[in-house]
Amino acid sequence: MVTFENQLIGASLRRVLQRLHYPLEVILTCVRWYAAYPLSLRNLEEMMAERGVLVDHATVHRWVLKILPVLAKVFRRRKRPVGKSWRMDETYILVNGQWKYLYRAVDRLGQTVDFLLTARRDKAAALRFFKQAVGLHEMPEKITIDKSGANTAAVNALIDERSANIELRQSKYLNNLVEQDHRAIKRRVRPMLGFKSFHSATKIIAGIETMHMIKKGQLDCPDGGLTSAAEQLFSLAF
Repeated sequence: MVTFENQLIGASLRRVLQRLHYPLEVILTCVRWYAAYPLSLRNLEEMMAERGVLVDHATVHRWVLKILPVLAKVFRRRKRPVGKSWRMDETYILVNGQWKYLYRAVDRLGQTVDFLLTARRDKAAALRFFKQAVGLHEMPEKITIDKSGANTAAVNALIDERSANIELRQSKYLNNLVEQDHRAIKRRVRPMLGFKSFHSATKIIAGIETMHMIKKGQLDCPDGGLTSAAEQLFSLAF
């Protein structure tokens, strides 16, 4: 069902694309490659030149910042449901020479529940992550975390606020699943050598996480057909 909000998102993407004076296929290919693979902007400039397309790396960067956040919003509307048992953890992201914190959770099958980049690592940040994830997927039955006091306090606060019946587990062994899943994100972020601003980091990480979820088959395709990651990303633009 097409909602008014979905129409607004679609209109926003169309306005962005209309202002970019390159073929849509070229733009989306560059954006997808940048989000999916450990490539630099100059790598993409060279790769497109080999294909007869002259585009400056700075232009590709502008495409990334404009398009990835919109595609990520569209994806969230078409994201498949996840399981009721979550594994949550945070990892470090370098932004303007300082470490920031990327909160992430997966279900017991390794499907991404949600993610959130924050400036601080404390109860308030963890609680904000959980509320965002619950808003997207409803309340889980189990949440597994490490021994972090802040994360423990956040889960207990969520239980109290929502009068929820959630089983809280603290297990390093069970949380290996989400820690292993961090690697795919860190593998893509590492060649970037850190982000220049928190604003751009938020936008680019949203795109990286979106491509990671597409690769894991988390996009709800209307026709039920199995399509490639490229076709699935392109479908978000239409």
